[in-house]
Amino acid sequence: MKAFSGEYPLYELTLFRSIVALTICLVVIIPLEGGFSNLRTKMPLTHFIRGSSVVIANIAFFSGIAVLPLAEATAIFFISPLIITVFAFFFLKEAVGYFRWTALVFGLVGVILIVKPFGFTFRWETLFPLAAACSYALLQTLTRKLGPTEKASTMAFYIQLSFLFYMSVLALVLHNGQFDIIDHPSFQFLLKAWVWPSDIDLVLIALIGICNAFGGYLISQAYRLSVAGIVAPFEYSSLVLSVFWGIIIWGEYLSLMSAVGIIIILASGIT
Repeated sequence: MKAFSGEYPLYELTLFRSIVALTICLVVIIPLEGGFSNLRTKMPLTHFIRGSSVVIANIAFFSGIAVLPLAEATAIFFISPLIITVFAFFFLKEAVGYFRWTALVFGLVGVILIVKPFGFTFRWETLFPLAAACSYALLQTLTRKLGPTEKASTMAFYIQLSFLFYMSVLALVLHNGQFDIIDHPSFQFLLKAWVWPSDIDLVLIALIGICNAFGGYLISQAYRLSVAGIVAPFEYSSLVLSVFWGIIIWGEYLSLMSAVGIIIILASGIT
């Protein structure tokens, strides 16, 4: 998604991704878990809020990585497992121990080192992954709430349906680029005109959809079956990979302060 941010609009990439992922849900994942009867739900409003949360999280995060180094944006986003812990405590009444609260404080310190909100090097674009983290935390808290009654395939289906709905609306409104008037990579990624992908790019976008379908299903399954505060730290493998790929693909070497912040966030998350 970061590599494509200079070529295609975000709504277009996400629309194609959701079409592929929704197809996989209908053809593979839902039949695997018992069939289309699983699509019936007694909690449509919760699914709607959950789906809207993940759409907001995706838009915010991908708008951020259009301009921010991948590792820094991912590190800021990964305050979300700690926010999930807070949400789980207040809204789901899950027990949270002293060490998890301490980890939350250290995680916030790590984010501050990366964002640098009080210094001259503050970049307002860091607010994108912060907003994504809050939306994602709400998403997974609602996943835990739905877990006792809804299957992971059901939740994955309504997530992709939400993406398809919202991105179709955005495509209809933004496709000719009339709102692409802000000279900033993040807003250009969101608002630029529709550009039909090349054949090879379509294949790569389809691969993104495949990863999204199975990844979303497996994450939903994990949060559905276990305690949110236990599952969340395992997502930090993405943080390590974002540092690796940021260096290998884009040559994005971290500043000392950002590196220290990432280490603190990583340590707080796996505590």
